[in-house]
Amino acid sequence: MKKAIIIPAFNEEKRIQKLINKIKLISEDYEVIVIDDGSIDNTASAALNAGAVVLSHPFNLGYGSALQTGYKYALENYFDIIVQMDADGQHDPKYIPQMINILATQDIDVLIGSRFKNKTNYKTTLVRKLGIKLFSTITSLIIKKKITDATSGYQAIKAKVLPFLVSESFPSDYPDADLLIMLDYNGFKIEEFAMEMYPDSQNKSMHKGFLKNIYYIFKMLISIFLLLISINFFKKNKNNNWKVL
Repeated sequence: MKKAIIIPAFNEEKRIQKLINKIKLISEDYEVIVIDDGSIDNTASAALNAGAVVLSHPFNLGYGSALQTGYKYALENYFDIIVQMDADGQHDPKYIPQMINILATQDIDVLIGSRFKNKTNYKTTLVRKLGIKLFSTITSLIIKKKITDATSGYQAIKAKVLPFLVSESFPSDYPDADLLIMLDYNGFKIEEFAMEMYPDSQNKSMHKGFLKNIYYIFKMLISIFLLLISINFFKKNKNNNWKVL
């Protein structure tokens, strides 16, 4: 099995090398792919020095676009399983072997690392916690499966999902709850994996700040609403071959 670890990174010079070293200590079988999303520091060279493949954007395109660049690379290079994780230290690489093993041995297409499936010490702001709870509840109701962490960026994904993830309708700004709904509607099997995560020690989250949190909630609600309209429209027209792409 070819296994890739995809890490979007923006100005993570101080932390990216440590993360890659931790991954390499777990297994040399993983190809670590860092997507340098237009960093203005030495993120790219630090990742290269640590032994990663580096794909660089000429300027900052955003988290979702960085992920999609990694998906395209994984698809073009025939990886069987990819694990995506953040570069900011919140995601512990120790879970990678377990996640890959679950995906390789079970009928699951996407495995989500959840901070809330079991009780943990994870702490975040009240607004973010409410947002996570809101979208996890909405996602659970729509796909009829309990999801506790719909905004988690720590995921393991089978190769069969990659063509869907590189399609034009991939939500390149915030691929969270709306993407899970699209994946479920298209027949991909989603499960969660309980894990501990850590707060961002440098407070650089893409959702940092009250206004960003409010914008994210508004944008995601609109995205889910439009997605449901599309799904219901095509269901009423009984077009069984339609896919959300």
